Amino acid sequence: MDDRETVSASAARWVYVGGVVLTAALFVWGGWQRRWIADDGLIVLRTVRNLLAGNGPVFNAGERVEANTSTLWTYLVYAFGWLTHIRLEYVVLTLALVLSGGAIALAMVGTGSLWRRTGGTAGTLLLPAGALAYIAVPPARDFATSGLESCLVIFWIALVWVLLVRWAQREPTTTAVLILAFVAGLGPLVRPEMVILSGLALLLIFLAPGSWKLRVAIVAVAGAVPVLYQIWRMGYYGLPYPNTAVSKDAGGAKWGQGFTYLWNLVGPYWLLLPLLLLGGYAGWLLLRHLRVSGAQRTDSNWQSRLHSPAAVVAVVLVTALLLGVYSVRVGGDFMHGRVLLPVLFCFILPIAVLPVRLPQRGQWGRTPATGLFAAGAVAWLVTVVWAIVASTAQGMPNGTVVGKSGIVDERAFYVLNTGHAHPIRAEDYLDYPRMRAMVETIANTPDGGLLLPAAYYTYWDLVPPPAPIPEGGAGHTVYFLNLGMTSMNVGLDVKVIDQMGLAYPLAAHTARLGDGRIGHDKALYPDWVVADTGMVDQHPWLPWYLDENWVAQAQVALTCPDTQELLASSRGELNRPLFIRNLKRAFHYAEYRIDRVPAYEIERCGLTPPPERPK
Repeated sequence: MDDRETVSASAARWVYVGGVVLTAALFVWGGWQRRWIADDGLIVLRTVRNLLAGNGPVFNAGERVEANTSTLWTYLVYAFGWLTHIRLEYVVLTLALVLSGGAIALAMVGTGSLWRRTGGTAGTLLLPAGALAYIAVPPARDFATSGLESCLVIFWIALVWVLLVRWAQREPTTTAVLILAFVAGLGPLVRPEMVILSGLALLLIFLAPGSWKLRVAIVAVAGAVPVLYQIWRMGYYGLPYPNTAVSKDAGGAKWGQGFTYLWNLVGPYWLLLPLLLLGGYAGWLLLRHLRVSGAQRTDSNWQSRLHSPAAVVAVVLVTALLLGVYSVRVGGDFMHGRVLLPVLFCFILPIAVLPVRLPQRGQWGRTPATGLFAAGAVAWLVTVVWAIVASTAQGMPNGTVVGKSGIVDERAFYVLNTGHAHPIRAEDYLDYPRMRAMVETIANTPDGGLLLPAAYYTYWDLVPPPAPIPEGGAGHTVYFLNLGMTSMNVGLDVKVIDQMGLAYPLAAHTARLGDGRIGHDKALYPDWVVADTGMVDQHPWLPWYLDENWVAQAQVALTCPDTQELLASSRGELNRPLFIRNLKRAFHYAEYRIDRVPAYEIERCGLTPPPERPK
């Protein structure tokens, strides 16, 4: 290598390292500029508060409900909250920014390693490309914080990507393979649908060349944590997956809404432009490389071909496709772009950085080397210009309004309705409609009762407990859709439940409304809650809009033996017989549904209706 090539290699290395650091820093900065914690992010913190208080991983003390979709995110926040003793909102904000920046850095490092081993030369610049496309999309920066598990999801995907690339490029040690297996096996605990990447990655390393002893070890190491947790989850919660999946009927299909959600992200930002441009150029380079390496390859064993960078790229692209199909099938989400961010992240992994090859001395001009350089340079420059424009684009100009699609710009919605540019702390949400009135109502009613949101935002309807009132009061229950802001602004002694069922098993096990807003398509009538909590069931103590007969019917409907068994799975004292029964019946409980109309539920269960009360 002459001096000119040495200088070129050194310069290329600095360009690459600088690009990784700059892109990760830009993402952290962008996340900080749009920092916030969503109402759904505060839901996670309620469970963490209960963990720290010794009540267990529950949303309400005394009722075992897994209200958080990401198990690993819950325990990660809990661990750092316990270690640092600082406000949980700030724990979340710090973790989110670190994981988000780390995800971008890992993604680029893995892709850089891939391209360096795929014909990279001293004159090849590895420039940030797909990573820029990801961080340019406003929802990516919105959910870099938000309190939700998005940051952990992309960090885990990037970590699996790096480990897979390293595994494919060398003869891995047993330790390296088992580390990869352990990390990949965590997917279902990161988020249930991440089992797609977990399964494909583990299948890849399982089928690749290796001894059967190693394969057995891969299965054992990968399955140890998720399988043990799954057994514990089924016995403890009485469900095979988080209660959020029951509440949202995650196995249901809403294809039309899903395609609306897909275009809601892809269309406004012209996302196909950088993906097709960068993907086309990268695919051309890979085909050239495979043509050369294929001609030199003497081993055509299919297992050997699995142990290759091409197989790893195929795994992440298939993962992206399957994740995308799943997200579209279930109807997407109500938050602009959120559930498609892991899909986008997987698609950009092979093009997170782009190799642009500088022609060597004597190669400039109308030569293939110059043409290759020009194609790469144009693809990169167009992506940079697109990223600058997309980063300031308004994907949803009217995103604070819940329109026909049901999709909103969640961050903009809460910024507007709280009056805070960066709603992070729980008390920031006291300026959201009804919140201060809720806190005041609880403070002014020491006897306790059931709080129902009134038509006006300045007060709550209170259904009182029956006499005699126990010393210290009967306790409060708040029934409201926004679980995060309500539960984080009251004590752990206040029970907070919702009509959609994220934290309320009774509502979660109602049937999905076919024409309901996506992510909010269950709505349990408050009459059930009056019956379930045992509050006064007669007027004038009942609000005017509640029907005494409906409450009476709900009281009878709740005596349905199957419903009683379901409720006991999460409310009964957790002893060995109940744990075993939950373990055996978890899938049955997950599928069990009640009718939200009490009279129909009485008929379904074959119960005797109560006598009609005079009006």
